[in-house]
Amino acid sequence: MKIKPDMKDKFQEGRNANKDPYGNAVYEYLIRYADMMEKRIAAGESIVDMAEKTSHDADIEGITGFQYGCAVNILSQVWEHGEELRAWHNSQYGYKGEGTVNPAILRIG
Repeated sequence: MKIKPDMKDKFQEGRNANKDPYGNAVYEYLIRYADMMEKRIAAGESIVDMAEKTSHDADIEGITGFQYGCAVNILSQVWEHGEELRAWHNSQYGYKGEGTVNPAILRIG
């Protein structure tokens, strides 16, 4: 996983603070997700073309929607391709603003 040089300490601090099974699963997932996407980017694919499938392929522990949202949020900040992932992720929910959409939000209408 290619972490932005100025974010390596922030990433490690977050990983160290999340040693419990729930938090650790977020970090294990996001590393695997980023690694899978990087391989496909190197082969010429864009995040838009493969982020959804890769997100499912990377999910071997059965993460929750909240964990997925946390992973995308962390990647958007520290990963070399994070902004592109954030924009793609937010577009899946029709949102173009700042921040990262939390997919665990439930709306009852």
